[in-house]
Amino acid sequence: MPDILIAKNLRKNFGKLAAVDDLSFEVRGGEILGMIGPNGAGKTTVFNLLTGVHKPDGGTITFNDEDITHESPSKRCRRGIGRTYQIPRPFEKMTVFENLLVASVHGGGLSERRARGELLDILELIGLSDVKDRLAGGLPLLDRKRLELGRALATRPDLILLDEVAGGLTEGEAEEVLKIVKEVQKRGVTIVWIEHIMAMMSEGVDRLLVISEGRWLQCGNPGEVMCSEEVLECYLGAEDD
Repeated sequence: MPDILIAKNLRKNFGKLAAVDDLSFEVRGGEILGMIGPNGAGKTTVFNLLTGVHKPDGGTITFNDEDITHESPSKRCRRGIGRTYQIPRPFEKMTVFENLLVASVHGGGLSERRARGELLDILELIGLSDVKDRLAGGLPLLDRKRLELGRALATRPDLILLDEVAGGLTEGEAEEVLKIVKEVQKRGVTIVWIEHIMAMMSEGVDRLLVISEGRWLQCGNPGEVMCSEEVLECYLGAEDD
């Protein structure tokens, strides 16, 4: 399928630190692209550039054949870019359903009446139908992660950026999240997924992008990329002589 997003020569500096350094990559429509790298590699900064939280110091971002490099986060959301955050922060005094409704109306631009029908389907998908009237502040971590994914889906995205949506979960819980992510892909949503759980990356993604110190290192088949000596050295660190 054609590329849905193209990042070209992206740069972002924080003082003298080059967090993203001349990084280029593409995301193919319908795929799950995994993104890995050691701590401080610049992964979350890349997400912040793609969603407009940070403005790049150089380079361009094209989404659905439109240059969005200088657009606001809200406009990018309306265009169809959704995201989750590593630490879920729902509106704790609102119910699960109300959290989704806020995302659908203010992020997806739907009327409240139209949103309600779509949200029932999302609740079923993320496995929270039975707790839709529970206050979000009382949810366990797994359900908070599910709700975080649901809120992103409620904005009706073409592309979702997942930031460690399985982080902190048990192996069994992470498998539940993986099933949801794969179902989201089946429904035609493209996904870019940052995760430190390598089993999730090997099982869940179509291609794997590795970045180090804000720069492109490798991209390709997950099994081949993970076995690369260059990637192992970058990710695990070279042994001392």
